[in-house]
Amino acid sequence: METHLNISQAKATFSAVVERAAAGEDFIITKMGKPYAKVTKIEEPKKKKLLGLYEGHDFKIADDFDEWPEDIARAFGMID
Repeated sequence: METHLNISQAKATFSAVVERAAAGEDFIITKMGKPYAKVTKIEEPKKKKLLGLYEGHDFKIADDFDEWPEDIARAFGMID
């Protein structure tokens, strides 16, 4: 829900407007009857968890994981 306030009302009740916005209410500030600014809650971005991302998951790495396909190994001179 958006509450409309003219700039004078917003100025007079600024602290209350900020507190209510932090609680989730949006405010449209108007100037001469036209929308001028919006006061809204800032959502904290969710932090990405990188270390331990797959902790507790079971993974199997194939026995030939680090072996090169023959044609590629030959192209790089790794085998004759």
